[in-house]
Amino acid sequence: MGLLVNGKWQDEWDSPADQDGRMIPTGSQFRNWITPDGSPGPSGEGGYKAEPNRYHLYVAYICPFAHRALIMRKLKGLEDLISVSVANPIREDKGWTFEPGEDVDNDPVLGADYLYELYNDVSANYSGTVTVPTLYDKKQNKIVNNESSEIMRMFNTVFDEAGANDADYYPEALQAEIDELNDGFINDFQANAYKASFTEEPDVQKEEINNLYQALDELESRLESNRYLLGDQLTEADWRLFVTLIRFDIVHHPHFSDQKKLTDYKNIDRYTQELYNYNGISETVNFDHMKKN
Repeated sequence: MGLLVNGKWQDEWDSPADQDGRMIPTGSQFRNWITPDGSPGPSGEGGYKAEPNRYHLYVAYICPFAHRALIMRKLKGLEDLISVSVANPIREDKGWTFEPGEDVDNDPVLGADYLYELYNDVSANYSGTVTVPTLYDKKQNKIVNNESSEIMRMFNTVFDEAGANDADYYPEALQAEIDELNDGFINDFQANAYKASFTEEPDVQKEEINNLYQALDELESRLESNRYLLGDQLTEADWRLFVTLIRFDIVHHPHFSDQKKLTDYKNIDRYTQELYNYNGISETVNFDHMKKN
């Protein structure tokens, strides 16, 4: 994995610091919010009003975090309001690329070959990682946000008066429970799945696999009496969990193939299939890209 350091791409790095020893942020750095009237949101700067055809979303089908944003775009009926580009599933030394391939889109903003070129165009001296999802403002030529959880929240509400539907996946009455699930069980489950799949330490993998299957047992039990995570109401938490579940048997399970598959869990399998078939969500899932990666 590479990153930009003072606007120059580095294919690899030994530590997240530049040549002067300054630490380079490796998380999401663009934390502005689109709002109905363009006023500042919870973080970042204002000036990003919810308007049709103003914003462009960069995603990759292989990335579960980008998938979150793509799902909310679909659920809220934003396809005609927010354009999208899908990156190639095979990342090269220079990161996310728009090299032509099946179900890969070109970059309509700069005609860039790589996503890092967009970051360079926005900030010539940018230092940090280049990630999907990236939400871009075509009007101001700025990156609005590259934090998936915040993009989901924006898409859920701010375009309601600009043409989105009125479905709400973060209802006020359930916000505390949704946040608890997101910050606890769902984050832990996603971390366990990633570590169990990709760690090179056998002892660590064994521990993470154990944690992962304990979580699956807990989820199976929860879904015995619940249609969704919080009863009969479908929420943001379900979709944040779905992006890992839909990848489980293809991406994660091959790394510990002596364990049960997701399809071996009656309730989890039912739940995952229902979400997959819900209101066009299957169109946001690309199994071929997952397998190629």
